[in-house]
Amino acid sequence: FRHDRELVLLAVQQSDGWALQFASEDLKRDREIVMTAVRRNGWALEHASEELKRDREVVLVAVQANGEALEFAGEALRRDREV
Repeated sequence: FRHDRELVLLAVQQSDGWALQFASEDLKRDREIVMTAVRRNGWALEHASEELKRDREVVLVAVQANGEALEFAGEALRRDREV
């Protein structure tokens, strides 16, 4: 399950983002999967790759879903007043 992209994407959609925590590290770097997760649940940002935690668009979507998700963003974005 953890390495099957289509299965993880479906699980993320059906679990409101929570299934991201069980995905393989490779899939936690998959922008489409992570964006799907954080759109449904900003807290899913916690389980995204470090690279995607520094991605402004991903973080903005997560914060729009749940403002408290900002705590999981990369350091530079946590300090960005526009986020």
